[in-house]
Amino acid sequence: MPGRFRWAMLAAIISGGLVSRAAHTGFILVDKYLGDALYAAMVYVILRMARRFKPVAAWTALIMAAIELFQLTGIPAGLLHSEHIAVRVGARLMGSTFSLPDLAAYAAGILCIAGVDRRLSIRNADVECTAPRVRS
Repeated sequence: MPGRFRWAMLAAIISGGLVSRAAHTGFILVDKYLGDALYAAMVYVILRMARRFKPVAAWTALIMAAIELFQLTGIPAGLLHSEHIAVRVGARLMGSTFSLPDLAAYAAGILCIAGVDRRLSIRNADVECTAPRVRS
């Protein structure tokens, strides 16, 4: 993905995730799991922008699984009762209850964004290969 496009993609993913949490359609796939898929896609794009993690999809899956498994400790749920608002917000963003369907939503988000990334990378490579050369 080109640099500016990554920032635009990241902004769109975050916006979509916020809208999916604020608006309720009555469909659980949209109301609950779309936000989870977008959360994983956001982590993928951030790792892709960092350019230090390869393969990006595998690292994203590892991070998302670690976050979900951390919820089994009960620590995130305990943080929801903190007197500090920043801690409560962090706990809310992290999630506080383990759920296997969340892992499936993360996988779907990673697969989708990796597919888009691959398609755009191939397309970008084709453009670079077919661009006319300028002679000096």
